[in-house]
This record gives sequence, structure tokens and C-alpha cells, in this order.
Amino acid sequence: MSQKLPNFVLYLMSVSAGLVVANLYYNQPLLGEIAKDFGVSESAVSNVALTTQLGYAFGLLFVIPLGDMVSNKKILQFDFLVMIISLLAAAISNSLVLLIISSFFIGFTSAIPQLFVPMAAQLSDKEGQGRAIGIVMSGLLVGILGSRVISGFVGEQFGWRVMYYAAAAMMVALFGLLKFKLPNLNPSFDGSYGSLMKSLWFYLKSESTLRLAALRGALAFAGLSAFWTTLVFLMEDSFGYGSGVTGAFGLLGIVGALAAVVVGKMNNKISSYKIILFGSLLLILSWVIFLVSANSILGLVIGVILIDMGLQALHITNQNIIFSNNPEARNRVNTIYMVGFFIGGAIGTTLGAIAWEQFKWTGVAVLGIFLSVALLAVHLAFRIRVKR
Repeated sequence: MSQKLPNFVLYLMSVSAGLVVANLYYNQPLLGEIAKDFGVSESAVSNVALTTQLGYAFGLLFVIPLGDMVSNKKILQFDFLVMIISLLAAAISNSLVLLIISSFFIGFTSAIPQLFVPMAAQLSDKEGQGRAIGIVMSGLLVGILGSRVISGFVGEQFGWRVMYYAAAAMMVALFGLLKFKLPNLNPSFDGSYGSLMKSLWFYLKSESTLRLAALRGALAFAGLSAFWTTLVFLMEDSFGYGSGVTGAFGLLGIVGALAAVVVGKMNNKISSYKIILFGSLLLILSWVIFLVSANSILGLVIGVILIDMGLQALHITNQNIIFSNNPEARNRVNTIYMVGFFIGGAIGTTLGAIAWEQFKWTGVAVLGIFLSVALLAVHLAFRIRVKR
């Protein structure tokens, strides 16, 4: 489709992406309170964040490819029903095990914003594709970061369960809006679900730029996940702050997230190689600052802004590359990319928890530096493959 995407629809997708993806991250500033409520260790409660991200990866793998085969409205109808039930189940959980299971399905259904990103690309003309992706991604990223602010405040003032009740209510209202205002898209793929899923392997095997983008995204998001999973423990350990202050750090990241629109526009003017190089260097710099900021709020503030800006520059450029190369299968290539992205996040969450348990904040920062340097090395080693 070659036309200008109406701003109302574009911003509706952006806001919706932010509100839904926020479900993934409400738990992070609340981990300390959840651990106290159930009487479990910091390492054990980190499984709530881990299974949420694993659920998201499974949702990406098994639900998002349907965007190339089934009407977006039909997908949303089923997905939101399961999502709302899962949020309510989390709110009434009487054990950590039940909360972990509910968190998996919250993650599984909250993958739906990844339909909006390729949809924005599909509904836009070629010149506006980078801008459209950037705007939707900015909403998604603001949702990720803003969720921590909201949940940190709500958890500290009213308890962690209230956050899940509130999220369920927001999803009911959002579904009503999307049902009537979102354009209905009927995709062209006419094969079976089995053949649709088999085609994922075809694209993964045949598209070197897709594999490289997925690896870059996984390494970058592993570092960010390690940071956010352990920040709440650092706040309590070094400063005596609760979830409210931890969540407030999300406000700083929002400043960086708004740069997503700028990055989207830059993709039409600056080479992908240079943008990814810049983003990789920002990530390394942010972790070096974190390493020396275990007792410095100012250092943590600067680091949060830089790490989010670096990730966004990398992430949006990755997606613009894969969508441009595979316009007939945007949902499927986005699935492959995002599965890698969030598997990286799950690994980062696990490694971050282990690093904290063994070496506290120094261990987390060294882990982040290692992941970011590995990302830069991958980018430089395969330079020819990211040039357009």
C-alpha cells in the first residue's frame, strides 16, 4: 500500500503499543515488594520478570506471524480476552508459582504491539516508512519506560496487586477503542498455519541481514534487561529507596525514547552502518558510567538516558532494514527479529540476577560492558552486511 498514513491512526497505534507493552514491565519495580509478600529471595522473584519475557518471545513466535495470514481485528479479539484474564489472575495470585504462570501469559498476549510496527510500515509510503516506524516505536518505548514509573508509584502507595487490576481495566478500554478505530487489514498469505510457520525458517536461513539484526538486538536488549531487573535491588542496597524511586527512573528513559522519531527520520538520510555504530558506542559509554555510579544518582541518571537512546537507535534501524528487504513478509521477519530480541532480554534478566547475587552492582555493570562490546564487535566484523 502506497499512501500517507493518517496521523490519527498512526498515533493510535503508537499509544496502543505503549499501553499494551507496559504489561511486560509493571513487575520490575515491584519485584522487591513481591518478594517480601511471598517470602522468597531476590533470585527467586526475578523469575516473574524472566517468564514474562519468555512468554513475550513465545507470543512473538506463534501469534505475530498470523499478521501475514489473518485479519488484525480477529487476532486482537482473541488476544485481548486472554490478556485481561491473565492480568486478573496475576492480581489474585496467592503464590509465587501462580504469579509466574500468569506472568507467562501476560507476556504471551502482550506481544500484540509488534503487529502495529509492520502495520505502520505497510500503511505508509516508502518515504514515510522510517517516520511511521519511529513514531510507533516511540509509543512502545515510552510504554516500556513509563510502566516502571506508574507501577513503582502504585506499588508503593497501594500495593503491587492494584497495579495488575488497573492494567486489566486499561486493556478493556483500549480494546473497545481499537475495535472501532483501527483499520482492518486482510493479508495476502493463503497457505496453512503450518506453511506460514515453516516460512520463518526460510527467511531466517536465507536472510543474513535478518540474522545479524536479531543478534545485534539480542545483545543490546540483554544488557538493558540486566540493568532494569537489578536496579530495584541497587536502589534498596545503596540508597534505601523503594519501588517508587526505581520506577521514576523510567521518566529519564522517556526523554531518550522520544528520540525514536528522530532516529526514524534519520534512516532516510544517514547510513544504517553509522547509526548502528553510534548506538553501540552509546551503550558501551552508558555501562562504563554505570560501573562507577553504584553510589551516584547523577551517574545513574546520565547512564539511563544514554542506554535508552543507544538501544532505540539500534532497534529502529534494525527494523527499518528488515522491513525494507522483505515487504511481503513484514510480520514474519519482525517475528524472527523480535524473538531474538526478547530471548536476549530473558538471558540478560537471568545473567543480571546471577551477577547481582554474586558480585552486586559491579558484576551487573561488567556484564553490561561485555554484552555491549560484543555487540560492537559483531557490527564491525560484519560491516558489509548492514550497508544498504
